[in-house]
Amino acid sequence: QVQLVESGGGSVHTGGSLRLACTASGDIFEIYDMGWYRQSPGKQRELVAVFTSSGSTNYADSVKGRFTISRDNALNTVYLQMNSLKPEDTAVYYCNADGVDDSYRYLEDIWGQGTLVTVSS
Repeated sequence: QVQLVESGGGSVHTGGSLRLACTASGDIFEIYDMGWYRQSPGKQRELVAVFTSSGSTNYADSVKGRFTISRDNALNTVYLQMNSLKPEDTAVYYCNADGVDDSYRYLEDIWGQGTLVTVSS
């Protein structure tokens, strides 16, 4: 069993900053890609940023220049530094990953439970 746990959500004013963290634990052999999605009520879950196992990154157009994704492989942790936050960034942010467990089985789509980010005017 592999689990993802997010932390770092909270409430800030427009222009503020938050740093999210997501840590994988359990029967892990190797984590491949790690990324962040977000979802607000009535909307589909959307990609925010991804950090691949090869070191490349991708961002949604709406967060480019404001958010930075980083990763510490030794800690099985991915971070999302969010600066210049806007009310439109308000959502539940979910961590996502794939990889292989200790039995060499591929884990295709692992999700955390989410952490709430609220940005007020």
